Amino acid sequence: MYVYLDHAATTPMRPEVREAMAPYFDERFGNPSSMHRWGRQARNALEQARERVAGALGAARRDVVFTGGGTEADNIAVLGRWRSSCAAAPGSRGAAVVCTAVEHKAVGAAAQSAADEGAQLIILGVDEYGRVDPSAVEEALRERPCVVSVIWANNEVGTIQPVAEIAALCRAAGVAFHSDAVQAFGKLRVRVDEAGCDMVSISAHKVGGPKGIGALCIRESTHVLPLVHGGGQERELRPGTENVAAAVGFATAAELAVAEREEEAARLAALRDLLEAGLRAAAPDLIVNGPPDGRLPNILNVTLPDTDQEGLLIGLDLEGVAASGASACASGTVKPSHVLAAMGALRPGAASVRLSLGRTSTAAEIDTAIAAFGRVVDQLRTPASYPASSV
Repeated sequence: MYVYLDHAATTPMRPEVREAMAPYFDERFGNPSSMHRWGRQARNALEQARERVAGALGAARRDVVFTGGGTEADNIAVLGRWRSSCAAAPGSRGAAVVCTAVEHKAVGAAAQSAADEGAQLIILGVDEYGRVDPSAVEEALRERPCVVSVIWANNEVGTIQPVAEIAALCRAAGVAFHSDAVQAFGKLRVRVDEAGCDMVSISAHKVGGPKGIGALCIRESTHVLPLVHGGGQERELRPGTENVAAAVGFATAAELAVAEREEEAARLAALRDLLEAGLRAAAPDLIVNGPPDGRLPNILNVTLPDTDQEGLLIGLDLEGVAASGASACASGTVKPSHVLAAMGALRPGAASVRLSLGRTSTAAEIDTAIAAFGRVVDQLRTPASYPASSV
């Protein structure tokens, strides 16, 4: 049995999504910017998809901007907001951009790009569980930043941040607040009308939708500049011919994820706890990274002392178990995790692995993964057994 435990990287497309998308690859192929019937048909489908995604987020239809994915949405929110503030007040080129040390690299790199252009970059530290203290945000707000970005739930260790509390602080200070909810959406209740965020990023392929499409939910009153230029599509924030098929698939996946969220989150949390218990039994010195509660139901990040990182990942793969050393944005490389580093959880000579569950995960798969993990650990810790980094 092959076991896929890397759902935080991407998820298999749901059959319902594939079925919903199919007509837009064939007879409903029109360009939504065209005036004729084919174009109007595509435009209607696009706007219906926008309405459906907005409903899943608790947002107004006009506030949903389709993007090429979560990374692009994050960049528009952070870098686009910074550039907008510069354009509105040319003398403010030293204005601050605030984010945490555990953001997805899409936010971190966008914030660094703003710093390269002259922004004051304020990076907030976290505690040993990866949580940011709202009082640190409150302190940073004294610098009158143009944007604050705090991830809703961490993509590596699953830590959930106090987004609503931070959003309220930013709103009181008149500062735009963005949250990357790519991992949170579909696992937690993510509604912009309740949380009070100005901008929220989500992505389709994390919830059984197609790759290559995401959305930035942005309040009409929040001003950002586009990163690319062309036509006037997507409120002129993301010009280019829209991917109608992907938008329809995204809407279908989003609605299914929200409808099933409570039941599925409880099921995944039970499987995650079963997995954690089994791994601890196989390796009693195992360390779990992240908080005991207040984390996503589907992510388990663990560290195994005195174990080769690459050897562990390769060994699991040879056993038919897909796992990850960190987030999938490192293009398959094994690098030290900036998230674990910020938490003070990097340990020399240790292996850290993220195991993430999804809709297709089963108890039988968890049992298989636990047994495989035990075999790999035993082999890695037995001299002259598994080749480690040389594999």
